[in-house]
Amino acid sequence: MPNSNLPAQRLTRHIALPLLLVLVLAADLLMFGQEPGLNRFLTCLLVAASLLLIAPSRNRTSAARVASVAILSLLPMIEAPTLSSWILASLGLVLLALAAGGLLPKDPTAIPATLARFVLKIPPRSFQGAGRLMQTRALPVTARGIGTELRFWILPLILGAVFVGLFAGANPLIERALEAIDLAAILNLIDLQRLSFWLMTAGLVWILLRPKLSRRFCRRSANQDIALVPPSVISEPVLFRALILFNLLFAIQTMLDMAYLWGGMELPEGMSHAEYAHRGAYPLVITALLAALFVLVAIPRGQGGAHTRLIRVLIYVWIAQNILLCLSAILRLDLYIAAYSLTGMRVAAGLWMLLVAVGLALILLRILFDKSNAWLFAMNAASLLVVLYGVAVTNIEGIIASYNVEHSRDLDGGGAWLDIEYLASLGPAALPALDTYLARASFRQLPDFRLLTMYNIRRDLAFEVKIRSEDWRSWTWRAHRLEKHLAGPAPLD
Repeated sequence: MPNSNLPAQRLTRHIALPLLLVLVLAADLLMFGQEPGLNRFLTCLLVAASLLLIAPSRNRTSAARVASVAILSLLPMIEAPTLSSWILASLGLVLLALAAGGLLPKDPTAIPATLARFVLKIPPRSFQGAGRLMQTRALPVTARGIGTELRFWILPLILGAVFVGLFAGANPLIERALEAIDLAAILNLIDLQRLSFWLMTAGLVWILLRPKLSRRFCRRSANQDIALVPPSVISEPVLFRALILFNLLFAIQTMLDMAYLWGGMELPEGMSHAEYAHRGAYPLVITALLAALFVLVAIPRGQGGAHTRLIRVLIYVWIAQNILLCLSAILRLDLYIAAYSLTGMRVAAGLWMLLVAVGLALILLRILFDKSNAWLFAMNAASLLVVLYGVAVTNIEGIIASYNVEHSRDLDGGGAWLDIEYLASLGPAALPALDTYLARASFRQLPDFRLLTMYNIRRDLAFEVKIRSEDWRSWTWRAHRLEKHLAGPAPLD
């Protein structure tokens, strides 16, 4: 019986190349030479619609379900086209491309491994694609004639250029003729930057329109677990003694933190809470990660019955202590921020510590319910995506600026003196916080040079907003809110 999907497959192959040209043209009109803004969202939305259009009928239902997730991943780009929003949008489009190509595993726990494998294959596929364009079979039927002719001309043109160069060295007439050619004028007719943009866009979009991944790998990902760690080689006597020692050491550390950080006990003379907090925040997170690796090695899936109940209880207690260790590291970081103000790196560190704590809790659930490593990987990936989405829709720079201003010693906030240079480095997002500072600083006796510096920074940042492109393609919801803020009354001079 003939395959009823063949006509649809042929139609998909025929429209893939014209659709690619349309998308490259749309990307050029929307993005090239324009500031990042709404144009990024619209371009990604067009790619998503194209993936749904080109999806074979047998995959269209699955692709339609994934499309809602993909569109949700694109929404943060309306707020602001930040790095985190770009990552989310890229993941959403890759998911949709895999669903449209029938390569998305039905088992949700196998999706992260499939995504990782597809993303890692993008760079080699880009180089392989350039080589395959030299082969007639890689081109659609309608373009094979032109492709074959171009392919046949590459070697003759290269050798011809070599011969012309040799003739120019032997014949002064040919040399003068070549010197008369104004290569600079010819190159000026070619916009190399735009051409590079076209090629890069075409390459990325083509990979999404025609995704390739071993179906055998997709089936294996759905049926087999991920080997995150080797089988356990730790005997029960060794494991029992290790857990007793580790629990005692961690209990001592936890009690010290409870006494000095949570209980308010006085530290030794010459040591501040900020110093105590700063020295321990990052090593504690590394300790928790090492502990998590040890637990995964000690109790692989399916071998829970091989250990005594006491050992399992010790492991649960130890994981709980590691979670407390991460919470203690977060508290240490909070104390350090209260003393030395907030920065982007400290926000990232706090989020990282939170993710480690969540990961430890997931390891506990994985052991308790005998889940697979694929489940653990998928749940950690989901946690990371939730944090990434929150970062993408949050004005981190504005929050940092507001926190530092409100808690600065300049405004009697009890924190450190406001770092003016760092505040200026946050960009226009710091303008609302700057206005708060100037409005309240006028009632305090601050040095004139400090106030003058702040006014100059505000003027420069406001100028950055005003010279920003007013083209609708560069519009963002975050920039719109900032413009509305600047349209209000300015702080008093």
